[in-house]
Amino acid sequence: MTSWNAEDDKLAVLAKGARSRVQAKIGAALRDETGRTYASAEVEVGSLKLSAVEMVVAQAVASGSTGVEAIVVSPANEFSISDSALELVRAFAGSDIPIYVIDETGKPVDSRLT
Repeated sequence: MTSWNAEDDKLAVLAKGARSRVQAKIGAALRDETGRTYASAEVEVGSLKLSAVEMVVAQAVASGSTGVEAIVVSPANEFSISDSALELVRAFAGSDIPIYVIDETGKPVDSRLT
């Protein structure tokens, strides 16, 4: 597991909050290169389905971010980080970005580097 820190604890709270706010199955939070944070949940409207990672990366891009320090994903059930999520983060922010999956207590249970 990569290096979890106190700032990642904050992302865990944001990811869990984004998920519970709209009763989504998955929420995500991102800290950009300047320390700004973004949080979102997965979205499904008709045939459109965007993952929580896609949503939070889109928010960061729309806000002018140019990099990512870390992403935390809060699933309601078992979840693994998809290859498409890794590729999206890699395309936006490069390699070696940690993406953590947390459990209900907010502790990391899985992580990957892009």
